Amino acid sequence: MLLQGLKILDFSSMLPGPFATMMLADLGAEVLHVTKPAEDGKQWDKDDYLQRSKKSIAVDLKSPEIIASLKELVKEYDIVVEQFRPGVMTRLGLGYEVLKEVNPRIIYCSITGYGQTGPYRDRAGHDINYVSMSGIQGYSGTKEGGPANLGIQVADLAGGSLHAVIGILSSVIYRNRTGIGQHLDISMTDCALTLNALFAQDYLVQGKPLQREELLLNGGSFYGYYETMDGRHISVGSLEPKFRKQLCEAIDRPDLLPLAMSFKPADDGKLKEQLQQVFLQKTFNEWQTIFTQVDACVEPVLSFEEAVNHPLFVEREMFVDVAKPDGTTQKQMACPIKSDIFKATYTATGVKSGTHNEEILGIPLNR
Repeated sequence: MLLQGLKILDFSSMLPGPFATMMLADLGAEVLHVTKPAEDGKQWDKDDYLQRSKKSIAVDLKSPEIIASLKELVKEYDIVVEQFRPGVMTRLGLGYEVLKEVNPRIIYCSITGYGQTGPYRDRAGHDINYVSMSGIQGYSGTKEGGPANLGIQVADLAGGSLHAVIGILSSVIYRNRTGIGQHLDISMTDCALTLNALFAQDYLVQGKPLQREELLLNGGSFYGYYETMDGRHISVGSLEPKFRKQLCEAIDRPDLLPLAMSFKPADDGKLKEQLQQVFLQKTFNEWQTIFTQVDACVEPVLSFEEAVNHPLFVEREMFVDVAKPDGTTQKQMACPIKSDIFKATYTATGVKSGTHNEEILGIPLNR
């Protein structure tokens, strides 16, 4: 177990914090989720998945007795994760300055929408707001239709969850060297801003505005999605010369090779129009059959149901059967981190909120 012995007290809810602590639990950390009794059954936490392998206590965070018990608990823990608005944990008596007096080695990770400082620190928000404020949606989508709703929560997960995990593990390494804990301020909007990594310098260095359908990867070239005869879609990412050549050969249009090889924006636009007409001439399955045999960065746009059963993810063991408390199992997405010395283990699906009240605090759930 990579993180065996690392103990995490998790006050987070909804998606960013619980996903981060689930990743750490998959890698062997011991995670105790702290929630309110009234939240049982009302969480966004998808408790059978995001609470995987965690223990759970449900307590009244406004009770002085409970706060005192949690402070005692912190002495045994390495990490605190919280996702309240700035100042809430301090008002509850569980802020970083208080807890570091209890445990100077504590690593305290705060995940918020806009950070612990700045003019938006107290402002509410969701993923759609964070990707909008970070400039991502300003050049995503189409000129005609504007920004599109994303199927996943980019700022929550790539922003909040993954950066929190990186920050926490970096802090553990630092503490192992120095014995010193620290407070991590993870702003989902800050982190989403850095996801503009590929094109940010176009503006920062050259002063070039980032516009929809004018960049190499956002619709300004033939890189994109193409509808098939039966209304499905194929993704085409054949940017490099050898892939452009294989693309033209696979669709039986060698006459398009001069356009593909010119690397001029105008010619890319013409190629895009031609490709759309070509892909409309065959069905989704017919194109899949053709491109399965061709290494040209062309792949089908799968439904999630199709992805679950795809040989790629079956072979990679990306779905696992996790034990439920009643003795049955539930299919869940696996930990994607592969190692030659470690294999993720899953002790159980998420348990009912407050299951470990008696074990951890010595008090019943209904207290």
